[in-house]
Amino acid sequence: MSSPLALIFYESLLIGNQLMNRLQDLGYRVVVLSDLTKLTEQAAETRPLVFVAELGAMTERVCAAVHGLRADPETHHVPILGLLKTTDRKEGEALTLAAQQAGFTLVAREHGFLAQLPQLLEQVLEI
Repeated sequence: MSSPLALIFYESLLIGNQLMNRLQDLGYRVVVLSDLTKLTEQAAETRPLVFVAELGAMTERVCAAVHGLRADPETHHVPILGLLKTTDRKEGEALTLAAQQAGFTLVAREHGFLAQLPQLLEQVLEI
């Protein structure tokens, strides 16, 4: 039996590398999504257990891609975990609301994200 697959998207190379390493430490295979327009197609092809996305400057594009993922009957079930990259409270609230409206399963702030990743994954997979 193969290990579970996590499909990820990130803007920050540092966050992306840390996220990939942490997921691999947790036993996941990791595929990096470089083109958000291909999210639904890649999810249908690779069948990930979870999609993890950084929410930063490209949040609007990420949310549009997630909306497409949710709209497709073949991929609408994929749990989606958002990594909120902001320290501004009002901006964080706006980004979280946009992510929830797009179809994210759970959104968590960057502070402590990697340390809490096992619990966040467990929570997102239960929902």
